[in-house]
Amino acid sequence: MDKNTRAALRQVAATGQAPDTPSAVAPAARAAQRLQFSTNGIPSGNRLELWEHHNAKALLPLDIRTIDDSPLRARELSLRYGSLRFAGVRGSAQVVERNERFIRQHPTGVVAICFALEGETFFFHRDGNESLKPGQAIIYDADLPFMRGFSKGLKELVLTIPRDDYMELSGGTSLVRPQVVDFNQGTEANQQMRALARLVSDSLAERVSGDPVPAVCPEGAALDMLGLLASGGRGGPGPGHLFAARNYIEEHLHDPGLDITGICSAIGVSERQLSRIFAAAGEPPASFIRERRLGKAREVLIDPVHGSRSVGRIAGELGFASQSYFTRAFKARFGIAPLALRREALGGTDT
Repeated sequence: MDKNTRAALRQVAATGQAPDTPSAVAPAARAAQRLQFSTNGIPSGNRLELWEHHNAKALLPLDIRTIDDSPLRARELSLRYGSLRFAGVRGSAQVVERNERFIRQHPTGVVAICFALEGETFFFHRDGNESLKPGQAIIYDADLPFMRGFSKGLKELVLTIPRDDYMELSGGTSLVRPQVVDFNQGTEANQQMRALARLVSDSLAERVSGDPVPAVCPEGAALDMLGLLASGGRGGPGPGHLFAARNYIEEHLHDPGLDITGICSAIGVSERQLSRIFAAAGEPPASFIRERRLGKAREVLIDPVHGSRSVGRIAGELGFASQSYFTRAFKARFGIAPLALRREALGGTDT
C-alpha cells in the first residue's frame, strides 16, 4: 500500500470524508471481502483438513493439530479491507504451528495481532515462550517460527497487516520477537490496543451508523492505531487517537467523573490536541460525550428490560447533574420528553 493511499484512508477515518482525488476515494469506499467457515455439518474426519484450507485462504496458512480424539469444532468470520484482514475465531482445543520448513513452503509476508478473549494460550517462539491470558494481545511476525496451543479451546480476534506496511509504520523497526500487550480494562491496558480490538469486533459485527461507536473507515483507523502501536506512540494525533478517545468515552459513559482530563491521560494526548482531533471530526469532545449519553439514555428508556428504572435513576447513572437538566437536553435532542418516549415505546408509566 503506497503512502498516498494510507494518507487518504486516515483522512477518511478522521473526518468521514475522502480527499478530492479519484485515487484516494476508491480505496476508502471499497467494501470488505467476507469469508466464513464452520465445522457444523462437516464429517469429523474432514474437519481438520478443511479448517486448514480455510485459514490458508482467509487468514494464515497453519499446520493445525487437535489435542485429543474429540472432533474438531471451529468457526471463523474474516473480512478483508484492502491489505488488512480482520477475523473472529472460535475453536475447540488445538495446536497451530508454523515451523521453518512450513514457512518456506507457505510464506505470508504479514504481521499478525491476536486478541485473546477466552482461554489461556501458550506461544512458543525461538527466543522463549509467552503465556497469553484473556485481555492480552500478542503481535508477531508470522514468518518467524512459532507454535500456539489452546488446551481448552479459543475465542479471539485477529488482525493481519503486510510486514512492509508494518515496518513503515514503525519507522523501519523490525518485529524480531513477539510483543504482548494488555487491552483489557484497568490501569495497564493500552487504550490504542483496546480501541483496535473494538474496531475489529465492531467491523465483524457489521455495526451501522448510530451504534455506540460512530461508523469509521476501518482500514484507515486501524492503520493509524497500528502506527501508534508500532512506533511506540510517536507521531501526531490522528484518527487512531480519535477512535481510542471515542472508545474510552463509550466505556465510561456511566462514570460521573468522566472528563476531558481523564480522556487525555488515558490516550496520551494534551487537552489542546484532543480538541483539535475532535474538531477535525466536526464535534467538540464535550458535545460528543453529551450526545452519547443522551443516545444511551434513549436505548435504556425504550428497552423493556429496564422498564422499572426511573427516569431520574437513568439520568443519574449517565452522569447528568439533575433530572430536570436531563429532561431538557433529551427533549431538545429527540423532540420528545424521556417519560413520554417511554410511555410511547412501552405503553407504561414512570417517574
